[in-house]
Amino acid sequence: MTDSQPQASPDRPGPGKPGADRPGAGRLSQPGQPVTPLGVLLGQVARGDSAAFGAVYDQVAAQVFGLARTVLRDPAQAEEVCQEVLLDVWRNAARFDASRGTAMAWLMTLAHRRAVDRVRAQQAATAREQRVARPEVPYDSVAETVEARLDAERVRRCLGSLTDLQRESITLAYYQGRTYREVAALLSVPVGTVKTRMRDGLIRLRDCLGVD
Repeated sequence: MTDSQPQASPDRPGPGKPGADRPGAGRLSQPGQPVTPLGVLLGQVARGDSAAFGAVYDQVAAQVFGLARTVLRDPAQAEEVCQEVLLDVWRNAARFDASRGTAMAWLMTLAHRRAVDRVRAQQAATAREQRVARPEVPYDSVAETVEARLDAERVRRCLGSLTDLQRESITLAYYQGRTYREVAALLSVPVGTVKTRMRDGLIRLRDCLGVD
């Protein structure tokens, strides 16, 4: 498979417009037949199947865009992130491992990482501008910044000790304000599973962070 992106149909909608007027666009199944599972489509994309990529696009573009917009707020930047994620899928579909989670969870992880990276890049740029504009930084401010970074690093390290499903469930629920049902829909798992995984994950986080 090459790195070149497959040629999209001229009328393929953008990520903010998932193509409600073209409900069958990009599907590999014939009308009346079940839609090809996303995990199967990713396997076909990994072999360079551009038709399968079109089907993946139609299935997930709106959800990827929605997650990116939730994190970034800016529709234009969310659309850029959505396109970056879909390009990642085309180039790296072979990295999907069904034994580690669902195809949708894998895609949402890609989208969340891309969106968070974009936010961090913006914050870093803003911080650089503020440092240039500020001739002196009081000692107390430096101490608070270091302490905040250490706390953030501890949280990131502890989140890394969770399973993929626990981490994604907690991130969507607590960092993005999603309900159990929304988290379950995004990760394509039952609501009961989300509740159980979040409970177990929060217990592990508490123990890792040393919170009483």
